[in-house]
Amino acid sequence: MTSVYDSPSVTTLKGVGAALALKLERLGILNLQDLLFHLPLRYQDRTRILPIGSLRPGDECVIEGTIRASDVLMGKRRSLLCRVQDGTGTITLRFFHFSAAQKNGLAVGKTVRCFGEARPGPSGLEMVHPEYSAAADTGIKPVDEHLTPVYPMTEGLQQNRMRALIAQALSWLETGNLTELIPADMRQQWRLPELKTSLKYLHAPPVDANVDQLQKGMHPSQRRLAFEELLAHHLTLLQLRQKVQQDGAPAFMSTGLYTQPFLDGLPFAMTNAQLRVCGEVARDLEKPIPMLRLVQGDVGSGKTVVAAYAALQAVENNFQAAVMAPTEILAEQHFQNFTQWAEPLGLKVAWLAGKVKGKQRESQLAAIADGSAQIVVGTHALFQEDVRFYNLGLAVIDEQHRFGVHQRLSLREKGRDGVKTPHQLIMTATPIPRTLTMSAYADLDCSIIDELPPGRTPVNTVVIADSRRDQVIERVRAACSEGRQAYWVCTLIEESEVMQCQAAEVAEALLKEQLPELRIGLVHGRMKAKEKADVMAQFKAAELDLLVATTVIEVGVDVPNSSVMIIENPERLGLSQLHQLRGRVGRGSVESFCVLMYHAPLSKQGKARLAVMRETTDGFIIAEKDLELRGPGEVLGTRQTGMMQFKIADLQRDKDLLERVRQVAEPISRNPSIMQAITRRWLGQGEEYGHV
Repeated sequence: MTSVYDSPSVTTLKGVGAALALKLERLGILNLQDLLFHLPLRYQDRTRILPIGSLRPGDECVIEGTIRASDVLMGKRRSLLCRVQDGTGTITLRFFHFSAAQKNGLAVGKTVRCFGEARPGPSGLEMVHPEYSAAADTGIKPVDEHLTPVYPMTEGLQQNRMRALIAQALSWLETGNLTELIPADMRQQWRLPELKTSLKYLHAPPVDANVDQLQKGMHPSQRRLAFEELLAHHLTLLQLRQKVQQDGAPAFMSTGLYTQPFLDGLPFAMTNAQLRVCGEVARDLEKPIPMLRLVQGDVGSGKTVVAAYAALQAVENNFQAAVMAPTEILAEQHFQNFTQWAEPLGLKVAWLAGKVKGKQRESQLAAIADGSAQIVVGTHALFQEDVRFYNLGLAVIDEQHRFGVHQRLSLREKGRDGVKTPHQLIMTATPIPRTLTMSAYADLDCSIIDELPPGRTPVNTVVIADSRRDQVIERVRAACSEGRQAYWVCTLIEESEVMQCQAAEVAEALLKEQLPELRIGLVHGRMKAKEKADVMAQFKAAELDLLVATTVIEVGVDVPNSSVMIIENPERLGLSQLHQLRGRVGRGSVESFCVLMYHAPLSKQGKARLAVMRETTDGFIIAEKDLELRGPGEVLGTRQTGMMQFKIADLQRDKDLLERVRQVAEPISRNPSIMQAITRRWLGQGEEYGHV
């Protein structure tokens, strides 16, 4: 089979020197194959000439007519105006940048053909800076025979130049050998068109092409390429999984030495869902290959108890467990929980975060290095070079989407003794749609805790305009006067963190004026970690009635006595983030409320999103809707999106292809040369995220 790397360099094309090659490289185009896979964003129809009289504002089209007037208008900006007629109507061509030669070429009486967008102007429709050609003696060339592609571009590169280069690449496609990488029997089984045919069609669709289907990305030729691209991403994650599992891991037998007394000592009975997931994790840990398991559970479903069970199974086998959280507030909460569970069993829990300094840090590092601390809890400080584990056997990562893949894998390196890799348990309270778990997390096994502990009450969600702010304040007053606590969350996601903190400070000052009898605290991202922790501790100890906060409280804060949450400008947040915030209340047995106080007018999408929040508390339904409305990059968190940059595939639109992709990936993953060729074709060197 011809290697996929045999594709000639772009410098073999006519007119491509070092400068142009550099611009193409900025678009990820190094060879002719890359050029062919640089697909159009949309299409223009230049295949027919429309009568000027039929044009409507917004039409992008070709017109042809005779110039009846041509004048230079001197105003704020000098402009050349040409009035063009074709017997059905008149349109104005407007040029702000023009030369004397251009002006002379657009003289009265000349026939001109233009392509551009018809827009309303001071005297009827006009085209601003249209592409045009004036008739010479030989007349104007015929109209295009196919739709005109519009490509993603970079600075200093014009569409016409790109079209000319791709035309050369298409000529090479006719004679060159662009390898079909999906075996013929699989293509036949899934009715996938031929690769060459699909590429030729997408770069030059015929006049009768279904433009609507093309614009929606649903044409069979687009689906053929989307299938192969999704396959490339999936194979990369399978490669990552194979690579990790080749290393081998310590097998942890379930002895019950610590896990049984831990379960017996819990003040509540675990739910069936928790017990099921504990069983899945325990079975993984008993194998001599590294566990890679994602545990999803809605806010408050009891994931931390599952993590503790896994950590104790590692400790029973004389290995250490590390628990990593994205924020100091959440890490500190884990530290308190793990200490409460582990100390009665005679175990030591170490604590490592940015604020742990000096002698305290040295003593923690020593306990981690000599193994006297069996469980280590911390933030990304656990990644730092001076952190040495005695024998790390299990890494628990909370809120995986807050860490890049590289970060979580660098913690894995901490456990290497040159031979074995620690097991990994990844937890998230952000329900991940099945679509994403099948693609972005294909390297992980999935467990779902789909049951809330008994005694938890569903949260009532109310959507209300900020014009009724006074009523909302009265609701807070009433709840706090009954001895309950409340959150007031300020969101300014579009703005800088500084502005977000200012908004919270202003809100705190106003609420202190209106609710003088309440004890009010403030938490925001620009406070020192210690100040933040102190305020949170006061709130947890019920020394504060109302906590004004930015979205820093989104993850993991547990205050069972809080029963009211007000979220200002909820339309600015994603659904999953709103769901996370809402999960801070309803953690006790008292009826709880979440008030979404929006600023009118709401966009159509804003209304749809807030309606979802009001209608359901099911995190998975919310996550699917979030994916539909905002796309995978946002749902995964920006730090993860590097792995989700697709050229043609769209996870939401093409989710029906994912099951087929999985079926095709399995046999292909057993053929390393095809596997590598497909990932190289679509990801170039980008697949390296799979080899950290």
